Amino acid sequence: MPETPHDASTVDMWFDPACPWAWLASRWLLQVEQVRPVRIRFRVMSLAVLNEDKDIPDGYRTMLANTWGAVRVCIAAEQAHGTEVLRDLYTALGTRIHVKKQEKDRQLLLDALDDAGLPADLADAAETDEYDTRLRESHHEGMDPVGYDVGTPVIHVPGADGEQIAFFGPVISPAPKGEAAGRLWDGVLAVAGTDGFFEIKRTRTREPIFD
Repeated sequence: MPETPHDASTVDMWFDPACPWAWLASRWLLQVEQVRPVRIRFRVMSLAVLNEDKDIPDGYRTMLANTWGAVRVCIAAEQAHGTEVLRDLYTALGTRIHVKKQEKDRQLLLDALDDAGLPADLADAAETDEYDTRLRESHHEGMDPVGYDVGTPVIHVPGADGEQIAFFGPVISPAPKGEAAGRLWDGVLAVAGTDGFFEIKRTRTREPIFD
């Protein structure tokens, strides 16, 4: 990655490692970082927390029950080693979950921690609620400014007037690269920074493409 300019804006993205659309948006943001003066900082939200009081299909709720482990490990890693470690840990988790299709078990967590250069004992966080208070705090830090009729990715970026711009999306497949990523970033900022703008959407016609 090129050296970050001193005047780069810090862009926060909230993710749950289980979400393929968040994964694609994160790969896009890392491309944006190479062509625009931004520095991406990854933060943790939880799809399980987001949906715990919602009327959702039983199959989806069962799937969400299996997402607690990874987000707990992310929060434990952040608390022990700082927010910056989430960059490499999320990359390691997402690569194994979405690209390699590795089974979502303790071994995946151990492998991802090893990839990120983090202690293996952080995997123990997956089986305890010790970190759930901080997980919920992190979740609400990301989601409260956006609202709860959305999911992830959620992005916060400082606006031209110094006020925070928070939005859900973009939902993209595949993730654009190079200057194409930069152009999408410019457009997203233009609409998200417009007072009174709420939504632009069309039906998804393809599955996540991981390349």
